[in-house]
Amino acid sequence: MNNCTISIQALQLLQTCGTANLFKNGTFASDMTDTKKRIVLLGTSWPFRSGGIATFNERLARALISQGYDVIIYTFSLQYPDFLFPGKGQYSDQPAPEDLVIRIRVNSMNPFNWISVGKELRRLSPDILIVRFWIPLMAPALGTIARMVRKNRHTRIISLADNIVPHEKRIGDKCLTGYFVRSIDGFVTLSRKVLEDLKKFRPDAPARYTPHPLYDTFGESVPTEIALKNLGLDPTYKYLLFFGFIRDYKGLDWLLTAFANSDLRKFRCKLLVAGEYYTNPEKYEQLIKDYQLEELVVLHTRFIDDKLIPSYFGAADMVVQPYKSATQSGVTQIAYHYEKPMLVTEVGGLGEIIPNGIVGYSVSPDPESISQALLDFLENDRMEEFVRNIKMEKKRFSWEKMVETFEELDEEILKNRLI
Repeated sequence: MNNCTISIQALQLLQTCGTANLFKNGTFASDMTDTKKRIVLLGTSWPFRSGGIATFNERLARALISQGYDVIIYTFSLQYPDFLFPGKGQYSDQPAPEDLVIRIRVNSMNPFNWISVGKELRRLSPDILIVRFWIPLMAPALGTIARMVRKNRHTRIISLADNIVPHEKRIGDKCLTGYFVRSIDGFVTLSRKVLEDLKKFRPDAPARYTPHPLYDTFGESVPTEIALKNLGLDPTYKYLLFFGFIRDYKGLDWLLTAFANSDLRKFRCKLLVAGEYYTNPEKYEQLIKDYQLEELVVLHTRFIDDKLIPSYFGAADMVVQPYKSATQSGVTQIAYHYEKPMLVTEVGGLGEIIPNGIVGYSVSPDPESISQALLDFLENDRMEEFVRNIKMEKKRFSWEKMVETFEELDEEILKNRLI
């Protein structure tokens, strides 16, 4: 399935037929006399491929529903034009989630659509509109819709902000972001770094930080020997996993440089790179040749289907995120769920999530520091110690806490309206 071969009308029909909690006369399942709060979550979900944002939004919707909320997801009919999308395909080949109400409505490039969707949501009049914001490109569409909805003087607009300052900066970012943040009543961020960035735009805006919850949506753990067999990997080696879309800011070049350390060659250890290139692969492939790592680096550089995620994490002895910039990362929360030690660089909010020497390593953002941490892990056989600590540390990353954060923020916004 891709955006060249399937129409949005067909997707809408498939989605409507596949959902369980359907609309009543085009509105929420609960009626206006019901005390249940009604929430619209505006952001990426099916029919787009599962990635960090889509997976998170659908999991958040389920968390809200489990706490008694009536939830509708409004997703994109067009998210990125093909020429702006760095990957090979945007659309999922999976069926619609049967337990979620998803409306395919928003064209990120069409201003007439923004007004139409804004009017539709204004009439729908949810108690809360949660707007997912991650990149300035989406600011005109999301900001315009939010402004339209606010005119009903009922709906509270809360943004769940992954980033305020993007990883890959472009001309006009500040202006676009400013337009968006001025349309929002309150903000939830997943890292303190993003909260700090937000204060530069809206210093007085109600805002809360809560850490990214665990990604517990991909199934149970797979034993190492089975995971290695599933992926066709040599079971006589240990594996360091670099997982996720490959973009320049994620530092794969630093990791390859670190892995070239001659002291690491005495260990039977390979680097497993699993994820689709969202950048030119040439420089990474050249580094592998220059450092003579062809036999020590396993490249699975393609989109990783959800059903394979348990095997990739099951095969890993440690998950490595050598990022050059970051706010937070869903990969760490998959690793926590599967109880895998992690190595992250001290950028953005990653150090908040990975206490150094407890569940893994939080190191300076440079190849030498990464290399020394890898050596310590392998030489001192830290895995059992780290896994034991992960079992305790992971308890603080709950979806219930995320829902509580939205509730607290909504109460603050309501109080401010009464002043």
